[in-house]
Amino acid sequence: MATYKKKYKPEGKKEQQDVDNMESTTAEVFNTLDETASKSEQWIEKNSKPLFYSLVAAVVIFLAYLGYNKYIVEPNELEASNELAFPRKYFDEAATAGSGIDSLLNLGLEGVDGKYGFLDIANSYSGTDAGNLANYYAGVSYLQLKKYDKAIEYLNKFDSNDALLGPVSLGAIGDAFADINQPEDALDYYEKAANKKENSFTTPLYLYKAGQTAMQLKKFDKAESLFTKIKENYPNSDQGRDVEKFIYAAKYAGK
Repeated sequence: MATYKKKYKPEGKKEQQDVDNMESTTAEVFNTLDETASKSEQWIEKNSKPLFYSLVAAVVIFLAYLGYNKYIVEPNELEASNELAFPRKYFDEAATAGSGIDSLLNLGLEGVDGKYGFLDIANSYSGTDAGNLANYYAGVSYLQLKKYDKAIEYLNKFDSNDALLGPVSLGAIGDAFADINQPEDALDYYEKAANKKENSFTTPLYLYKAGQTAMQLKKFDKAESLFTKIKENYPNSDQGRDVEKFIYAAKYAGK
């Protein structure tokens, strides 16, 4: 059997008015859309050249960035890394040498036979990872040479989130301040070192150094808190094995 749709016919004036209003509103919407589309087309047509140039500029910047990384940054990083191998040889030898340590450290710092030392690499490759690392080696070298101001200067230039190097570099600054009798600054850096990257090696070590420095400053409550952290969190570390006596010393020192 064939079916058909019955055309809706308004039964009263109110319904007819509603239908007319709906049709009018719909027409207005379509007119508005047409006007908006027309204005958009006119705007695009008017600004087509600036838009094109902006797109070209964005592409050029992106390609320049890729080219800069591929042809400048990466080769520079590789070159700096290769340069760093030379002074590191003297630094490593100084760590195991029984005598002549100062001369080895100075060779690492200054370089020799036209080869760069840590100072040259830190300066010439300042934007590279190897240049950053050269600051660390220079700082530690100066610390061993007892040139504490230089040690602090170069270690402060070094920045790393490495689990060991980050804390050790801060702790070395603390050691430098301790050696020039600035215990307040030493305590600050020991605490920074302890909190930089928590691990079972550097954290208890620098908590212990911070605790001992706090004792020196007669900050006994702080010392007790620092030693207690070792007991609670790192009891199996070298510092944790006999930390109880330091806790008691700090607890009763001010009484």
